[in-house]
Amino acid sequence: MGSERVDTEGKARNKEAKMKRRKSDHGSTRAGGDAIKNNKKTPKTREKTDLGESHKKVMVFKSENLDSTISASESVKETDDDFSARKGPKIRRVKDESMDSDAIPTESVKETDNDVSARKGLKRKWVQDESMDSSVIPTSKKIKHKLGESSDEERKTKKSNKKMQKKVKCEDSNECKKPKRTKGEIEEARQLKIKKKEEEEQSRWRWWEEEKYEDGVKWRFLEHSGPYFPPEYQPLPDNVHFYYDGKKVKLSLAAEEVALFFAQMLDHEYTTKKVFRENFFKDWRKEMTDAERSLIQDLGKCDFGEIHAMHKAKVEARKNMTKEEKQALKEANQKIVDEFGYCLLDHHRERIGNFKIEPPGLFRGRGEHPKQGMLKKRIQPEDIIINCSKEACIPVPPAGHRWKEVRHDNTVTWLVSWTENIQGSIKYIMLNANSKLKGEKDWEKYEVARKLKSCVDNIRSQYRSDLKSRQMSTRQRAVALYFIDKLALRAGNEKEEGETADTVGCCSLRVEHITLHEQMDGKEYVVEFDFLGKDSIRYYNKVPVIKKVFKNLKLFLENKQPGDELFDRLYTSMLNKHLSSLMPGLTAKVFRTYNASITLQEQLKELTNKSDSVAEKLLSYNRANRAVAILCNHQRAPPKTFDQSMATLQSKIDARKEQLALAKSGLKQAKKEAKAKGSSEFKLQTLVERKKAAVKRCEEQLLKMEIQATDREENKQIALGTSKLNYLDPRISVAWCKNMGLPVDKIYNKSQRDKFAWAIDMTEVDFEF
Repeated sequence: MGSERVDTEGKARNKEAKMKRRKSDHGSTRAGGDAIKNNKKTPKTREKTDLGESHKKVMVFKSENLDSTISASESVKETDDDFSARKGPKIRRVKDESMDSDAIPTESVKETDNDVSARKGLKRKWVQDESMDSSVIPTSKKIKHKLGESSDEERKTKKSNKKMQKKVKCEDSNECKKPKRTKGEIEEARQLKIKKKEEEEQSRWRWWEEEKYEDGVKWRFLEHSGPYFPPEYQPLPDNVHFYYDGKKVKLSLAAEEVALFFAQMLDHEYTTKKVFRENFFKDWRKEMTDAERSLIQDLGKCDFGEIHAMHKAKVEARKNMTKEEKQALKEANQKIVDEFGYCLLDHHRERIGNFKIEPPGLFRGRGEHPKQGMLKKRIQPEDIIINCSKEACIPVPPAGHRWKEVRHDNTVTWLVSWTENIQGSIKYIMLNANSKLKGEKDWEKYEVARKLKSCVDNIRSQYRSDLKSRQMSTRQRAVALYFIDKLALRAGNEKEEGETADTVGCCSLRVEHITLHEQMDGKEYVVEFDFLGKDSIRYYNKVPVIKKVFKNLKLFLENKQPGDELFDRLYTSMLNKHLSSLMPGLTAKVFRTYNASITLQEQLKELTNKSDSVAEKLLSYNRANRAVAILCNHQRAPPKTFDQSMATLQSKIDARKEQLALAKSGLKQAKKEAKAKGSSEFKLQTLVERKKAAVKRCEEQLLKMEIQATDREENKQIALGTSKLNYLDPRISVAWCKNMGLPVDKIYNKSQRDKFAWAIDMTEVDFEF
């Protein structure tokens, strides 16, 4: 009880002392110019701001001499007299977000209108006080100051802070966007590009303007560095193993290399095919030692898992290479190209097409090839034949090796040749597509096809009369020529049974490949074709033919089994010999080139119009090209990403349609306002014109997208590139571009323009195939 009485008396004395101190300090000024507020409670009031919002005002005094005995909870309120006494010093209004309601009671000071007028002219600074000690003033409710001027200033501050942060981040991460180029820089870059193009044109070898060599001579001087051989095999790391029947097996280098070829293909469907696996295992065992052959007897017990995982890791590492690593690899490859990728042809520097020897691996083939899975052996210098000039420097073979042979034959266009082990065919290294030798060959090919135009009617009348010949071989030749001419079929080459995939041409058709229909789909004398053509591409077509051809086919089918040859008395060599007697240089392939080119020219005349837009003209060109591709059976599988890309394009079309609708409504509104105000309002008329231009721009963009979508859909399963590069005379396309006022680069890309530089340079507007 005694202690409680002492505590009570102590508290009373402390309270009385505080009251006296407050009375004595009332009205006095402190050092620093800030008046101390008395403890008299005033009613809570709200003041209207200029924006009409009510707000609470909190005055925080900045005084270094303030007695520490005064706690934060005893905030003193300032009267009008106190404020007038403080005229002159700067006042800081602080929006304190860190004050606690327990530390600062509700006796916050409110300023009246008189207070504000008394402070007229004083510089005010609205800040968010971040310097308060959290130990003295705990975190609490936010006391907000809602002033328009303050929020504007805050927004500006935040904006500048964001810019600074972005700048710092940009400097740290080196992800800054390139600064926008000025008009002068853009123009300078454009002029530089034009200058570079002009220099390329000037340095181009215009061989088509020179005199041709005598028949058979292809070049007078040829020098090159020979082929580039793939690197030697590197053994597997010590931590990567091959397992047989669950046990580790250390393979010899030759066997290990072939095992790696199979392991690299484990993700591919080839390794699941019976023929592929059998051929691989047979060839793999040939590379094994006697001990390995006696141990490894079953491919099903072989575990290539670790080797496959290593290969996958290497592939991923290549994908994830840094920019510096990619650049280093690019530079290394460029050095190889500079050394082996060019030659001197008649003292002109020409690019070589395929200067690298194909590395060893497993043969895949097209379609169901009977030799798939067999081992393509490593080509050695001892397998290589070099062709160059007598006076040229002969290429140096790799150390410790020698060439099989060195020739000096200027009647051929190849630089290097060798025989591969799978099919026994001869492989060549030749010049690039834009070289003189390739260009001359193309030019001659199209010129021969143009000559056919002048005599094709006589050839057609002859093979039609041969349909009645008494000799069966002549009749078969006439029917084959009819198909080659009408359907642009390939002649087909003689080959050994089972050596290649089951692909056929016109002369090698079998009974099972055709079906005859007297009536079909409202047409008479229909022949239904179904066979695998070049590269195992299926040819399926239903074609109405003339009555004589139909009757002859019935005759050829008599007493034959499905596997028997349709034209059993005709060979490709016999057919080409007959054609060359009709016109020098004429072969079955010339018919294919002629029909493709003439079809393109006719389709372009029929489909295009000079008044069409650029997009419509290009669509017409692609449609003409597509007719040729269908004629030549140039098919392809739809791209895997086709549906996704079409969906993306369709979403863009829908967005553009919405944009067009908005533009049209904006134009309608602008016209309405202009009509109401009259034609005197220049600004409104300008706005209408601007809206019209926006609508027109949207319509053009929408049309371009819709044409693009149509073109993609129509090209889904058609390959246009093959016919464009190999069967269509480029002069037809160049002349069409000049007639339509289109630049050639709308049809041909850079490499194609280089390939057909001769045609682009020599073709006039009035060219006719």
